[in-house]
Amino acid sequence: MTVPAQEEPRVRAYDLVLAEVEQGIATGRLRVGDRLPSERDLAQQLGVSRASVREAVRVLEAMGVVRSSVGHGPDGGTVLTTGSSTALTRLLRLHIGLANFPMPDVIETRVMLERWSCRLAAQFATPAEIDRLRETLAAMERPAISRGEFNDLDTRFHVQIAEAGHNRMVADMTTAIRDAMSWWIRFSFDEVAEWDGLAEELRASHAGVVEAIAARRPLRAADRIEAHIRAAYGALLWTREVG
Repeated sequence: MTVPAQEEPRVRAYDLVLAEVEQGIATGRLRVGDRLPSERDLAQQLGVSRASVREAVRVLEAMGVVRSSVGHGPDGGTVLTTGSSTALTRLLRLHIGLANFPMPDVIETRVMLERWSCRLAAQFATPAEIDRLRETLAAMERPAISRGEFNDLDTRFHVQIAEAGHNRMVADMTTAIRDAMSWWIRFSFDEVAEWDGLAEELRASHAGVVEAIAARRPLRAADRIEAHIRAAYGALLWTREVG
């Protein structure tokens, strides 16, 4: 009996467009600020429909890789752009929400990244960046601050540390994960009965991290941020089933 050969997976037409752009970026043929060929030219070049090109451009826009606008002037067409962590944040938020990334994995990844962020910040943060961290801590000390405001400032604090390390890749990854977790942490804050006590513990651990960064003690800063993250999640995890 002859076993039929397995068919190769069918490549979607718009994947050909994505692959072409990815290859161009990887080889240096395409750089930030470059304009992609017109919809018609790209469709003819790759042997796909113009609808497939449009679909690929929508995907690239969602990834934060290109900016597309109507027109033929200097601002028209589809241009490669320097994306921020926004698209990555959106992707992580959706996958975490769908439990594609189990919570323990997210926590361990966050610990790893923020340890590195703190080590870098302790070495490279400017005096102005350290002052901004202290200003954020002071804002978190405001009387009767709401849990939502506290969460927003907490997010800002961790993002400021990441940016103070002056490593863009580490900063974007750290920011994306912290932003992606912001909604879950906000929900968990609302479920905490002893909120005042938890808020005071979080403020104290934040202050310890800033003290280590200001003192230029990378390992101390890294150890303190890890202890802070693990203690915070330990107080909050009971509010949601861990996948």
